[in-house]
Amino acid sequence: MKLPDFDYHSPTSLEEAITLMATPNARVLAGGQSLLPIMAFRLAAPSALVDLRKIKGLNQIEITQDAIHLGPMVRWRDVERHEGLATALPMLTQAMEHVAHYQIRNRGTVGGSLAHADPAAEFPGIAVTCDARIHLASASGQRVLAATDLFVGPLETCLQEGEIITSIEFAVWPKARRWAFEEFSQRRGDFALAGIAVFYDLDGGNHAQNTHIGVIGATDRPRRLPDAEAALNGHVVSEKVIAQACAAASAEVDPPNDIHGSAAYRRSLVGTLLQRALVKASR
Repeated sequence: MKLPDFDYHSPTSLEEAITLMATPNARVLAGGQSLLPIMAFRLAAPSALVDLRKIKGLNQIEITQDAIHLGPMVRWRDVERHEGLATALPMLTQAMEHVAHYQIRNRGTVGGSLAHADPAAEFPGIAVTCDARIHLASASGQRVLAATDLFVGPLETCLQEGEIITSIEFAVWPKARRWAFEEFSQRRGDFALAGIAVFYDLDGGNHAQNTHIGVIGATDRPRRLPDAEAALNGHVVSEKVIAQACAAASAEVDPPNDIHGSAAYRRSLVGTLLQRALVKASR
């Protein structure tokens, strides 16, 4: 299908982009891997597209001693190939192996993924699990959101009219952190029927602490699983503790029934994937 009519803008500064985004029903064009197909199917008809590709600095990855900043135009291939990220936030680079196919990874962007808010997408799940901070700018000013507050439903965020994601901030991980990422899809490159991201630290007695467990694909948005996290925190990660955490995780999700699998199947899958992830993380 042909795209609907729209005005196209390619600003060279963030200030110019913010001014253009004040146009009613304007949308940011980042990678375009989700927005353009949606427009082709007439599920969206923005009045204008504001392409960010010419704005310097929005495609940069910056790592300091304490923080990681990803510009919204950072592409999946940039993440895959960045040696510093493999140390500073290894879960993110491993999750990239599951993102679509290489053609999509060459074009898709981290900012576009967050704004699209697909509940089965990997990057929003990593952002929520890892307590990312989302930096935003508009004609009204700047603000910072916790990733968990950004998503309000399937393909729905709390981004305000005219707002642009300018940076995604993560904390640098300690080297001793235990972690794993697991997902299952019907075919390689498809969206996940369910996925699990987990990390925790160990105290001096090998008890898990600071446990974070996030889920994608089995809920209406990427979410943390506090009951499953509580089942691990303060305990040595044993087979019994893992089983308790997996049972809690399955009970916490409320997946839909659809053509790809029943709610009961996805609920069981969440427990299975968490079991695999915790076994891998504990080695």
